Amino acid sequence: MTSAPTLQPKFLPNRHDLGVVAVGFSGGQTKAGVDAAPMALIESGLIQQLEEDLEFKVTYDGQVHSYTDIMPKDDPEYRNMKRPKSVSAVTRAVSEQVYEHASKGKFVLTLGGDHSIAIGTISGTARAIKERLGRELAVIWVDAHADINTPETSESGNIHGMPVAFLTGLATEENEETFGWIREDQRISTKKLVYIGLRDIDRGEKKILREHGIKAFSMYDIDRHGIGRVMDMALGWIGSDTPIHLSFDVDALDPMWAPSTGTPVRGGLTLREGDFIAECVAETGSLVALDLVEVNPSLDVHGASDTVRAGCSIVRCALGDTLL
Repeated sequence: MTSAPTLQPKFLPNRHDLGVVAVGFSGGQTKAGVDAAPMALIESGLIQQLEEDLEFKVTYDGQVHSYTDIMPKDDPEYRNMKRPKSVSAVTRAVSEQVYEHASKGKFVLTLGGDHSIAIGTISGTARAIKERLGRELAVIWVDAHADINTPETSESGNIHGMPVAFLTGLATEENEETFGWIREDQRISTKKLVYIGLRDIDRGEKKILREHGIKAFSMYDIDRHGIGRVMDMALGWIGSDTPIHLSFDVDALDPMWAPSTGTPVRGGLTLREGDFIAECVAETGSLVALDLVEVNPSLDVHGASDTVRAGCSIVRCALGDTLL
């Protein structure tokens, strides 16, 4: 039996208002099926649990958005990016959806979709936080991958490996159709970015992380220090007076716990470690938004229910569910 959290959030008017955006989009990578994740999570009872167990007042339009009406007919590769116009159009729409909730002081939960959608979610949150509070947004990126390739450093051209580069301004573009819509008030600072769980990093990304002094905790750090110490260091780096957006890729978890994902990498977080990360961030009272991405129910069908359950567990923990 669970009970509703009592912690009053630092950067939201009250703890009960929750906006949900369901993004059925898979265009940031090449494997179909990740667009079905939001419905799988919702059908598993996630929203009902948030309303009944954690006592949230949920604003949700009842749709898993596919954005087919804004998809361009012609979408050739550009600067090594695959489907750049499609991903740009969708993330711009997602940014507006998230901003709509965040500007009203609601916590925003986004269910993806592949991780390219974070270009939209984080830009929307950052803009709202700057307007509402005049503050910078911090991002905790929990992932096996750094997703900080620029179009030029990417080996695959898949944009789900590039969102952090566009969000930090390490990658820029003037053309509105290909991410030129991202303005300064929608970006984040590399000094307010922390990675947790990295274990599959491209050569170009390693160079970027080193050159910009970006705080990153790999699985080596977790093995060496333990997840408790790593969370102390991560949250200490951000500080106690900064709103936090948690972007959680389910492939941060070891495939033992979350096999149904597009780019699984062995040697990852246990489910308890994933839950603990979410619990620690929740305990700060600073969390204002959460993404859960890269659940793909069509991959490893036998493990799909385990992956969906793991995703729901992460969300509940981040929203204040506790063991005692």
